[in-house]
Amino acid sequence: MSELRPELAAIADMIRPGTRVLDVGCGDGALLDWLVRAKNVDGRGIEISQQNVNACVARGLSVVQGDADTDLAEYPEGVFDAVILSQTIQATEKPLKVLKDMLRIGRRVAVSLPNFGYWKVRASLLLHGRMPRTRTLDYNWYDTPNIHLCTLADFTGLTREAGAIISEAHTLDSDGRTTRIRPDAVSSGFFGPNLTAPGAIFLIKQGQTPRD
Repeated sequence: MSELRPELAAIADMIRPGTRVLDVGCGDGALLDWLVRAKNVDGRGIEISQQNVNACVARGLSVVQGDADTDLAEYPEGVFDAVILSQTIQATEKPLKVLKDMLRIGRRVAVSLPNFGYWKVRASLLLHGRMPRTRTLDYNWYDTPNIHLCTLADFTGLTREAGAIISEAHTLDSDGRTTRIRPDAVSSGFFGPNLTAPGAIFLIKQGQTPRD
């Protein structure tokens, strides 16, 4: 079985064996395939690219073509134990609606995203006066799929607006390696992860306390 890249491995560690999982924007199905084989999950996927859907089906995965902005609303409440959204929320048209839909249909939601508040991004914009391009935001401004770039602090604010709490958090470095941090670390001062991390992974759920 092929190894996952560090970011996906960290998400995989958040998923409990034998559970029902929906991977939103599942790409070519690498993570979903690993979860099905290694953790015996009942794995489903939704992916906007037909080419990626074909790749997933070729792996034997249950994946349909769909758009997170519109199609998540069709899923029943609480049908999944976990919902995954990896490096995709910044490419959605309505991030708050997408997040609320995922929290409605899944008990736990794992989200990874790039950080527009990373110090190299800030410095590049300040020094050059042009939209920055980094390893985690590797697009020109005119061809990027990312339409709602945000900082990690912005995202934690979004989770509160969605009525959710963060139960687990990891920073991502420029090579995708992960470091676990306190769930409240993003808001713990100027020199925290919102400045120093190129990206992060959050495990969130509905409720008022971090207990399961």
